[in-house]
Amino acid sequence: MRVEYINPFVESAMSVLKSTVSENVKRGTPKLSTSINNIQGVAIIVGLAGQVSGRVVLDMSEETALNVASSMNGERLDSLDELVSATLTELGNMITGNAITKLHELGFKFDLTPPALFVGDNLRLTDNKIEALVVPLELEEGNLCINVAIKENIYK
Repeated sequence: MRVEYINPFVESAMSVLKSTVSENVKRGTPKLSTSINNIQGVAIIVGLAGQVSGRVVLDMSEETALNVASSMNGERLDSLDELVSATLTELGNMITGNAITKLHELGFKFDLTPPALFVGDNLRLTDNKIEALVVPLELEEGNLCINVAIKENIYK
């Protein structure tokens, strides 16, 4: 896993969250993850293709998801309805779109899938043969993790 691929996603997450949710975003200690990760309750997943294969996941509790969506919309939202879903998937678009733009400027060629929102208890994310870097982020609205798993595709 190349750090050149990972840093734009983490930097973009920090920047977008600071501008749309909370000025106080703190980055925790990153860790390498095994192939199985437990989801906290709400996950925004964006697939990566092209020069690489992989995915980016924004993982948070339902309470944090509601707080983040509420901050982004400027009003209190109390249920995971269509507005919250649209807000969270747009957050995923903003973060991954900014990161991909940076990567394209560096000469990397990535494509994105549209963000998918997964909600539920006891969800697990399994990636075969792709190591992930998980970076916790602390906000006033709650804690979330950005989980990036990328492997280079080898074309002949």
